[in-house]
Amino acid sequence: MMKKSLIARNNDLANTQRQLEILSNGIFNNGKLPTFAQKIKETNQFPIRPKKLEVLQLNLGYMCNQVCAHCHVDAGPDRKEIMTKQTLLQCLEVIKKTKPNTLDLTGGAPELNPNFRWFVQEAAKIGINDFIVRSNLTIIVSNKKYYDLPQFFKKYNIHVVSSMPHYTEQKTNKQRGNGVFNKSIQALKMLNAVGYGKAQTNLKLDLVYNPSGAFLPGNQKALENDFKKALENNFSIYFNNLLTITNLPISRFLDYLIVSENYEDYMYTLVEAYNANTLKNVMCTNSISVSWNGYLYDCDFNQMLNLKVASTVQHITDYNENLLQNRSINIHQHCYGCTAGSGSSCQGAVI
Repeated sequence: MMKKSLIARNNDLANTQRQLEILSNGIFNNGKLPTFAQKIKETNQFPIRPKKLEVLQLNLGYMCNQVCAHCHVDAGPDRKEIMTKQTLLQCLEVIKKTKPNTLDLTGGAPELNPNFRWFVQEAAKIGINDFIVRSNLTIIVSNKKYYDLPQFFKKYNIHVVSSMPHYTEQKTNKQRGNGVFNKSIQALKMLNAVGYGKAQTNLKLDLVYNPSGAFLPGNQKALENDFKKALENNFSIYFNNLLTITNLPISRFLDYLIVSENYEDYMYTLVEAYNANTLKNVMCTNSISVSWNGYLYDCDFNQMLNLKVASTVQHITDYNENLLQNRSINIHQHCYGCTAGSGSSCQGAVI
């Protein structure tokens, strides 16, 4: 893990401008590689337009009990950005009006928001087909006040999606910190104990795989089979699906690429793996990401670059689905990450 970030610590204007400058200059500025806009114009897919809203993703705050090397949110224990109860109330009103198929709570560690349980209870009353909480697993065993989270998730039929870089201790700890693997295994056993990941229940437990270096994820189904076999044989742990997510060149992963002198090679990899067929299913077309302070983004990656939706409606207080449907999706070079190979989204591979 890097001792000092090349990019400003917080996601303020200077930080996002610095990231956008890195992504705009060099190989893209001198024409060695086409910009993402140029690439999608080649197949007459510019601009990208939104479809019907299916996923409303809320970032409840950047505070986290971990500091993962690949984290695109730059989350950690020292982050103070937390979604307030007032903003959560505004989100509830939007959920009632729009009735998205999926409500997706993320962070940081969303469970660290002081109003997390209250919000889950209130949102569950509205009725959500797929109610996701993105848990880092270790939060469950980090403090006794979180030990009952598996039972809480079960009570509200929460779909738990958890990061699990690998089924081996060494590779997981390398990406997420010492001791994370064993704590994750403990948390997974607690979730299994209440029925999560079991074939005979409807309690869904999915794991998320991010590559540990400057390379693309392998075939999602093949990796899922490997994970299931290893976790069952070694720990008697069960889960439903494995979701593969490509690391996008932003935030800490961009830091890593620069420090390791892999930035240009990685961008070449993404561009060469570009798959035009992924564009119709990328998550920005059917999702809205709401930041901790209520601003609206096409996806949570754009949120980290402060690329708000290209609309007169940019905050949850002014939410208007009809106006948002008429926007164009904000794009930049990092979008190559979601369109490489089988594609990538918060829901895993897109094709």
